[in-house]
Amino acid sequence: MRRTNIVIADRHPVVLQGLSNVLGTESDFNVIATCSDAASCIQAIRSLAPDIAIVDPAMPELAALIVLSVSPENRSTHLVFFASSEDCGLLLDVAPLACSIVLKDVEPEALVQSLRHIANGRNLLPIMSSDSIASQEQGANSDRMMTALTDRERQIMRLVSEGLSNKEIGRRLTISVGTIKVHLHNIFQKLEISNRTVLAAIALAQHDPPTDGER
Repeated sequence: MRRTNIVIADRHPVVLQGLSNVLGTESDFNVIATCSDAASCIQAIRSLAPDIAIVDPAMPELAALIVLSVSPENRSTHLVFFASSEDCGLLLDVAPLACSIVLKDVEPEALVQSLRHIANGRNLLPIMSSDSIASQEQGANSDRMMTALTDRERQIMRLVSEGLSNKEIGRRLTISVGTIKVHLHNIFQKLEISNRTVLAAIALAQHDPPTDGER
């Protein structure tokens, strides 16, 4: 019997251990790496070429993982976002077609069954609750909201999507970290979002071309 090789990436040790324990009892799954950050996850995907990578969508550098998931060099790994229902709506808007989403509140048996379907070549998306539908509708309005952003805010949004920290963005654009924080606050207000992960995902979905200040 062929075993499905899996990489797990999550910021929380208890989630890593829990997923490892659940999948470790199944003879058709083989957890080949556990990672606590996106950088080590990317390295594991590139070096080990797992069949599935289960990823926490709240990790920094999410954008880099999404880009990796659709790159020609990485067609063998299926990216699975292990997400909360609050994040699901926006992920549905921005996740590439090659990705799946599994909710964190599923029973272990349902998680295992979902991963088996994914291993057999299916893409899985959760059934939307009313709250998730509302979040998805908010994401659908992002095109209209984007028009409210200034050129500088668009620059910062794009650099966030590339996984750069505030300090790295400051060096790139020759502005202070404090100024970047003010810009980010304004961006969050205009797009009606609350964190960098969602901002990076929206930037990828927009396919916003780099401006002169980013080259």
